[in-house]
Amino acid sequence: MAIKRQVLRLPRNAQRAVAAGVVGAAALSALLLPAAPASAAPVTVPGVGTVDVPEQILGQLPPGVVTPSIQIPDIAPQGPQIGETVGQRAVDAAMSKLGAPYAYGAAGPDAFDCSGLVKWSYEQAGRELPRTSYEQFDAGAPVSLDVLQPGDVVLFYGGSHSALYVGDGNVIHASTYGQPVAIASMSSMPVAGARRY
Repeated sequence: MAIKRQVLRLPRNAQRAVAAGVVGAAALSALLLPAAPASAAPVTVPGVGTVDVPEQILGQLPPGVVTPSIQIPDIAPQGPQIGETVGQRAVDAAMSKLGAPYAYGAAGPDAFDCSGLVKWSYEQAGRELPRTSYEQFDAGAPVSLDVLQPGDVVLFYGGSHSALYVGDGNVIHASTYGQPVAIASMSSMPVAGARRY
């Protein structure tokens, strides 16, 4: 009998649920089915291991969920995670550009000015922001500095410089010529205000 191999692309929590279901089904079958020589098929789940599951159990599972010799890939989650904010996704994008060079008027993906980094980072998170720091200061919802969240746009020098709040009193920004994208303390520059998008 030919064994069909299938690869499922499931998020990590779904992989664990499948593994738990397979293990539970195997344990239940050991209790309910009469002892008889049974052949088993390996089911491999990353982070859990390989479980031998009796073929009679595999036949009782919903079609397409688990088949003999299935390899459930250990894939990184794609796209937004549950509970992750647009601001946090923008910070994650900006953090991927640490060390990128400063260039006036540049909006990525290889070089940035201050507002270009903010705009590019939010684009990666699926949100469109204005291009210049002054426009970024005029848009969005004003937010108090004592309740900043990752991704809030912090403006400095009267609005002529913008950065993304990363937490712990720090921002990520593209500051000036000769300085790559870096993390800096908010206290190192005069804050003009903050906006949330």
